[in-house]
Amino acid sequence: MKTRILKYTVIYTPEPEGGFTVNVPQLPGCVTYGKDLNEAKKMAKDAISLYLQSLKKHNESIPQEENSFIGSIDLEFPQAHA
Repeated sequence: MKTRILKYTVIYTPEPEGGFTVNVPQLPGCVTYGKDLNEAKKMAKDAISLYLQSLKKHNESIPQEENSFIGSIDLEFPQAHA
């Protein structure tokens, strides 16, 4: 069976109670959680794999990752006076 490498952007969000929520923007509703970053990465791979298997089973197209990325910008902004 021929395989290919698919790349998807994932967003790791630290949770106040600990752990990380993982969101895959290219796959709507594909969200998971891990108690630490390593577990979150493993859970993300599992969630993406299951998501794609479901699409294939239902003869739906597999979304391709776009040539986009997520970055951050630091911005100085004056604080409001209390």
